[in-house]
Amino acid sequence: MRYAVLVTGPAGSGKSTFCSSLLTHLQTSRRTAHLMNLDPAAESFEYEPSIDIKDLISLEDVMGELGYGPNGGLIYCFEYLLQNMDWLDEELGEFEDDYLIIDCPGQIELYTHHPLLPALVNHLSRVGFRTCAAYLLESQFIEDRYKFFSGVLSAMSAMVNLEIPWINILSKMDLVTGGTDGDDPTAARNGIRRRRDIARYLDPDPFLLASAEESNTSNPRFHMLNQAIVQLIEDHPLVQFLPLNLSDTDSLETVLSHIDHTIQYGEDEEPKEPKDMDEGDFADAMD
Repeated sequence: MRYAVLVTGPAGSGKSTFCSSLLTHLQTSRRTAHLMNLDPAAESFEYEPSIDIKDLISLEDVMGELGYGPNGGLIYCFEYLLQNMDWLDEELGEFEDDYLIIDCPGQIELYTHHPLLPALVNHLSRVGFRTCAAYLLESQFIEDRYKFFSGVLSAMSAMVNLEIPWINILSKMDLVTGGTDGDDPTAARNGIRRRRDIARYLDPDPFLLASAEESNTSNPRFHMLNQAIVQLIEDHPLVQFLPLNLSDTDSLETVLSHIDHTIQYGEDEEPKEPKDMDEGDFADAMD
């Protein structure tokens, strides 16, 4: 069985940093993992990708030769990939029983309504990959409750569009401190939050969050719209978040354990035979 994790989310949510940290953690744990770059505009990586869409097509070439803009060029790159899946099959052919971490672009429309990524996911399933997605939402979204609700809606839309096992992650939690009333509000870039307040966003009760904001709302004209959005989230309670602090190894290990559980990592693996050894293998130990 082969395993793949699509790392998705809006631009600036920390997807590439998460991919690099996850690779480092897996290698430290002596697990085999590989990076696949699915962003045709990416320019630099901490780890060299084992599979890179830019070896097939790049956004720079599309924009230069066809005159497309960034968004149109990105869609063209994905359409071109889907028309050349034999290239991807050849690239994937060498990986068996490995962990493939797929770093996706930050254009949100790819996850919420375009059929391109669902088609790719279906293909991965056909060639024997057990796939899940990790959707990253930056912790700055909890600065404002209705901004947070918009992030929840985007995660929900992506979940419905891709139809695969899913984990939502509130990233960059190292920028949000569990503060007290005496803490300096400038100590954290995304604002100080008490642990109790942060917990409200991890398993959100939308009506509770909305009622807490009601007395401070600055746009009462949008009250009915906000309430309709809150009701939609309440009627479809699909979204929960795991906090991710990349400066904390335990936080990364918790996220990884949830990913492993979601894709049932290792459950179908057979015990591997140890390699044959001869007298030469013991020569160093006998000296």
